[in-house]
Amino acid sequence: MNKRRKLVVALGAGAFVAPFGSFAQSQGKIWRVGFLIPRSRPVSVDADYFGAFPKRMRELGYVEGKNLVIEWRAADGRYERLPDLAAELVQLKMDVIVAASTLATSAIQKASTTIPIVMINVANPVDSGFVESLARPGGNITGVSNMAGELSSKHLDILISMVPKLSRVALLVNPTNLAHGATRKNIQTAASTVGVKILPLEARNLQEIENAFSDIAKERIEAMIVAQDPVFNQYARQIAELARKYRMATAFGTREPVVVGGLMSYGSSNADAFRRAASYVDKILRGAKPSELPVEQPTQFELIINGKTAKALGLKIPQSILVQATEVIE
Repeated sequence: MNKRRKLVVALGAGAFVAPFGSFAQSQGKIWRVGFLIPRSRPVSVDADYFGAFPKRMRELGYVEGKNLVIEWRAADGRYERLPDLAAELVQLKMDVIVAASTLATSAIQKASTTIPIVMINVANPVDSGFVESLARPGGNITGVSNMAGELSSKHLDILISMVPKLSRVALLVNPTNLAHGATRKNIQTAASTVGVKILPLEARNLQEIENAFSDIAKERIEAMIVAQDPVFNQYARQIAELARKYRMATAFGTREPVVVGGLMSYGSSNADAFRRAASYVDKILRGAKPSELPVEQPTQFELIINGKTAKALGLKIPQSILVQATEVIE
C-alpha cells in the first residue's frame, strides 16, 4: 500500500522561483562549481538524491560539459580529510562551492571567506557560526538548513506510538558531527518526560557501527534513533540489516534509509534540499550576494513507514500514524 499526504509546515523564507536557462546559456562562460561531501560520491549521481542538484541546474540552463563544470570532492566517510579537500577546491578558484553537511561547511568556511558557499543540510547554521541570522546571513555563506536537531524528539514520539511499552532506546551519533550534540540533548530531554531511557552510541565508520550493535546486543534495546549524518546515510542498508537482526525498530531523519529496510523516518527531503541548493547557485552566478540571500528552512516534512519491516518486527502500525504518513512502503 502506498499512501501519500503532504505534511506542510510554514517555516523559513520559501523556495526561490528562478526563470529557466536564458542567462546561463547566453553568457558564453563555463561556470565552475565545487561540491564537497563527507560521504563517498555515489556511483551514479543521477540515481542518488545528489542527482537533484545537476538536474535542477540543467533546468536552469547549466549543462555539464557545455557551460558547467562540477568539481566533486568526497571524503569517503573520513571527516579528517575535509579540510584538505576544501583547500583543493579553493585553490581551483571555484565560482561557488556547495558544502553538503555541517562539517563540510565548516571546512570550507575555514578555507575561504570570499568564495560564495552554499550549505546543504546544516542543522544549526546560526549556532554553528556560519551565518549571522537566517534572514541576513551577513558573510559568504547561505543555503539550506534541515532542522534535524529540532525534529529529533519527533522520532521518539513516533517510536513510542509504534513499539508497545517502549522503555529503552539507543541513539546512534557520530562524535565528529558538530550537530549531534544538540540532537542528543533534545532527545534526552524529551525522553526524560516520558520515562524512556536513552543509551547513546558513538560510531564514525561501518566497523564502529557494527561494534555499536554488538555492544548493545544484551541490553534489551527495543528501538534505535539514528541521528542524521552523511556516513550513516551511506551505510543505511547495513544499519537497517543490523537492526532487523537484533530486532530493533529504527527511526531516521530522511526517506532513503527506510527504502532499504529502516522502520520509519521523519524529516525533510534530501533531494529537495539539493534541488533548492541549485537555485541558490543560480542566484549567486547571476550576481546575488550570499550575505543577502536568506537561509531556507524546510517547508515540507515527510513521514515514511516501511510496512515490511514493521511486519518483520511484529509491529502493528497504529491508525494514528497511518493517517499522518506521507508514504507506506510495502
